Amino acid sequence: MIARFARHATRKRNAPDPTTDTMATHLILGGARSGKSTLAERLAHESGLPVTVVVTAEALDAEMAARIERHRRDRPEGWRTLEVPVALAAALAEHAAPGRCLIVDCLTLWLANLIGDAADLPAGADAAALPRVRDERAALLAALPTLPGEIIMVANEVGLGLVPETPLGRLFRDAAGRLNQDVAARCERVSFVAAGLALELK
Repeated sequence: MIARFARHATRKRNAPDPTTDTMATHLILGGARSGKSTLAERLAHESGLPVTVVVTAEALDAEMAARIERHRRDRPEGWRTLEVPVALAAALAEHAAPGRCLIVDCLTLWLANLIGDAADLPAGADAAALPRVRDERAALLAALPTLPGEIIMVANEVGLGLVPETPLGRLFRDAAGRLNQDVAARCERVSFVAAGLALELK
């Protein structure tokens, strides 16, 4: 895993001062298998800080369980993993600290976990009509500017393809796009990754 980071690395940053309370937030967007998670892990490795990976996926079937376990094995030894499918803001507030780097992978799966009851919404309703979506989303956006340490968040850009055929698909696409916009507005850095190459947006 470290060798993979080394192949992609440009230069390692100077080791940060763990006594400072400065905050650095970075949102990394991209499509499926674009390299966004690899970039997030490389940046975390280069930070020289202790790393905690906040995983939002749930192992609801054997394929997803195997995928989660494979990602866990691929990470450098010593990295901590937390499984946080819903209460993301609370987890970040608890574990973010000066001299520590958190990776959130990923915001889009987290939103999918929150939006599970959307099929019961009336036609034309927004995802924000779901109390869990509204409350958890607001808590995350409020927490982001206050978090110490380094926070690297990964999210899918789901709005570049075909318009989803179903109302639920369109609702999710719209909710994900709005979430990405609001998170990006609160981040110091935003990158878009395609074919393993990063474009700095902010």
